[in-house]
Formats: sequence, C-alpha cells, structure tokens
Amino acid sequence: MSLVTLYTKTYCAHSKRAKELLSEKGVNFEDIDVTEDEARFSEMVERTGGGTSVPQIFIAGRHIGGCSELMELDERGELDALLGTGDVVSHPS
Repeated sequence: MSLVTLYTKTYCAHSKRAKELLSEKGVNFEDIDVTEDEARFSEMVERTGGGTSVPQIFIAGRHIGGCSELMELDERGELDALLGTGDVVSHPS
C-alpha cells in the first residue's frame, strides 16, 4: 500500500470524512493536524503549491487534492489502484 498523508484540522468536517473513507478501506495514514501548528500549515501550503484549505491529501507523495478529489477518485474506481502499492505508515494524531 502507498504512503498516505493528510493535512487536517480538528474541527473540519471534510477532514473527518476523508479520514473515515480511508479508514473504511483499511488504510493507515499520517494525519498532520495543522489546526494550531503554523509551521506544519506552512509546510502544507508549500507542498500543495499554495493550497490553504483542508484536508490536503497526498498518496505516495502525489498531491491528489482534498476530500472532494478523494471521493471522486473512489467513485471512478481509481482510488484503490492508487492505494495498492508501497508502504503505509500510521502516526497517531
């Protein structure tokens, strides 16, 4: 499975939904909470090329976008293929 990283905020419903979908698929992921962490927020903005909304999701180092893009990949049947290779790392939030 591929390494999955999410930049999230604790109060964000879209962040929660993205994490729920990945959990339903049995995917472990790195959850980086940027709610009160300016350094990690800046890291997210840099990695996304200017994205300031959450969640911001990376699969195997590839920026796929936010919750809507994650759901679209799943609906088109493309998400499982993206998640199918590599290592998965789980970090407590």
